[in-house]
Parts: sequence; C-alpha cells; structure tokens
Amino acid sequence: MRLRYEAIDGQPRVGFNEHDDLLNLRTNVLARYRKADIEVAVELYDSRVWGDRVGTPVSTNEVNAFEPVQAYVAGTFQDPLGAGSKITLTAGRMMLNLGSRRLVAADDYRNTTNGYTGVRADFAARGGWKGTFIYTLPQVRLPDTLDDVRSAKVKLDRESFDLVLWGGQLSRAKTIGPATLELTYFHLGERDAPGRPTRDRSLDTFGGRLIVEPKVSNLDYEIEAFYQTGSVSTSIAASAHRQTVAASFIHADVGYTFPGAWTPRLSVEYDRASGDKPGGKFGRFDTLFGMRRADLAPAGLYNALARTNIETVAVRLEAKPSKRLDWFAAYRPMWLAARQDSFSSTGVRDASGRSGDFAGHQLEGRVRYWVIPKRLQFEFDGLVLAKERFLRNAPNATAGKWTRYVSFNLIATM
Repeated sequence: MRLRYEAIDGQPRVGFNEHDDLLNLRTNVLARYRKADIEVAVELYDSRVWGDRVGTPVSTNEVNAFEPVQAYVAGTFQDPLGAGSKITLTAGRMMLNLGSRRLVAADDYRNTTNGYTGVRADFAARGGWKGTFIYTLPQVRLPDTLDDVRSAKVKLDRESFDLVLWGGQLSRAKTIGPATLELTYFHLGERDAPGRPTRDRSLDTFGGRLIVEPKVSNLDYEIEAFYQTGSVSTSIAASAHRQTVAASFIHADVGYTFPGAWTPRLSVEYDRASGDKPGGKFGRFDTLFGMRRADLAPAGLYNALARTNIETVAVRLEAKPSKRLDWFAAYRPMWLAARQDSFSSTGVRDASGRSGDFAGHQLEGRVRYWVIPKRLQFEFDGLVLAKERFLRNAPNATAGKWTRYVSFNLIATM
C-alpha cells in the first residue's frame, strides 16, 4: 500500500487550480503460483484519491478502482535454441517494463499503472543475446467520465483491437567494449471506438540504445534515440485530415560513481523530444506508454514534463549513504524544441512563436528511507520550477513566476 499526500502552488498546466492538494492511496495485491517452469499470477490494483475539487487534475491517471491489471500464465522452455538458451512465453493480462521504459512501461510514480493484454516472448541465448517480442492490446482504463472517476466507480478496463501495440527489442551484451547494444521497434495502431473518438494514430517507432551500467570508480554512459513515422489525424473529428508523422527523441547521459561509503554518482544528461512546427509533417514525438519520473519529473499534481516538445540538459547527483537511505537532486534548464507548439505536457502555447523558446529552470530532489527495513518506507519528493519567458508570456500561460510541488509517501509492504 502506498499513501501519498501531495500539494502544488503555482500549477504550470493550463485549466487547473493554481493551488491544490490531494490524498492518494494505491493498494496492490499479487497472488503467484510457481511450479517447475510454469507460473500463474493475478494482481489487483486499487487506486483512489480524496480531497479533490473542481479544477483538480484527477483522471484515470489517479483513479482505477479494484482492477485486475495482471492475470497471466507463463511457461519457460530450456535449451530450445541450443545449450544455454531459454524461452519464456507469457499470455494474458500483464504489466510491461521493456528496455529503458521510455516507450513501454508500467508507470510506478503515477497512482495508476499501465496494463497490457496479449502475448509476450522472452528469449536468451549464448553470446549475450536477449530479446523480447510482444503483441498486446493496451488496457483502456475505465470508467473515464469525470463523475465516475471522482466517485471511484468500479468498471473493468477494456482491451480491444481498436488499440494495438506490437513489436520488440533485441540486445547483446558487450557489443562495443563493455556496452550493451539494444535495438527497438514498436507499432501502435489506434482507431475510433464507440463513444471514444481518437486521433487514429498509426505510429512506427524505431530506435537503438547503447549503455554501460554504473560501476564504482568507473565512467558510465547511455545513448538512446528514436525516430517515429506513420500518420495521425489532425483532430478527433471523424472527417479530420490525416498528417504524415516525422518525429524524434534522443537521450544521452554520462556519469561517474565515486568510491566511498555513500557511492555518490554525478551525471550530466541531455533529452530532446521533437515538437510540431507549422506546415509539413506532424513533428510532436509520442512517447507511447513510457514512464517519465526517472528522466524528467514527478507525475501527480505536477505532471508538467513529458517526452514531447522539450529540450533540456540536467546535472544530477545521487547517493546511498546506507542500506536504508538514498537520495538524489537534479537541476535542469528547459527549452521548447518547437516554439510554436505547446511546451511538453503543460498545454501552454504561443502559435506565433513570439514568446520565445526558454521555459524555465527546474530543481528537484527525492529522499527515501526505510523506517522498517523491507516493510515500511518513507519517500519525500520536492520540486521548484522558476518560470522564464515562455511560461510567463505565452497567451495562455498560468499565473505566477514560481511552481512549488511536494509529495510525502508511506509505502507498506507485506
């Protein structure tokens, strides 16, 4: 169970209360049976909030009551591709965390998670080869009407062929020196469903990642890039014009882990996700079902940064003073990749481009402490956003020069 109190002052997103607070509770229960190479599991998620009012940003990102997010059966086969190989097949409802989790993830900071219904195949072979391939129907969280969400009405999430995600990843350890090379492809197909108009996304996302994991007294790095093509409707109207998509994303970081009891790691990071510019192809990058907390900022009441129309550099310092305590702090200035598009997920936009492209400075930190080891953990998240020219002067910019966000969490595990 995770109990969270969060509060925000100076909301940067358009259309919500300037000042707000919210109480979140997420409870999940997992039942798993294993025998030899067979596994059967069911996991229930119950996500609710209290204290919301008119103008509080509450949606299916916060509320999804009594939902069986996972209900699957998995089987493992030894040596099907020769000695030392292994294949695991999974079918049913499942959560997915693939690769860097920037495209397909089960979001953890958010009060609800992402579920997928379908099949998954994982294989490992000699020579450091690994692969994961999926064909899934991402679960659409229900109910999705505001009144039903606020009252935490219980309704089973829906999966259908109106929303399909398939593809996979292939990796090989020590491909370039100590670095692991990973190749990625996913296709997202979306179409209108009864009572649920969409932008009919048909997206192909290609990418690659090169990563050296952090190690004491060593330099580590990660480079990941995606190119996205396909088509999307200009609006959810049935007669909307189709646009060709040409979008991109890149993440790069380099870090060093110092020796010592705290094993502090200092890193420099760069992220750029394209935005949409007037005329031509649609250029706003779609992160599909990717997480955002690990790279950018908390979700919840803040939720202002996503992997779209943003360019940012960050300096991050993280440490683990003991087995019970860890923390990190990060500073990042932020720009728009396309000044005529809305900045990231804030909804703030200047179609003329006259408000410039500098959004502001963000300073954030997190502290986690095991009050009772492996049973009860406390987590504090804090963030300050200093708005600069764009977030102050754009025609629909929210009031104030500062955004302050905090969350206090207690996570109990049994």
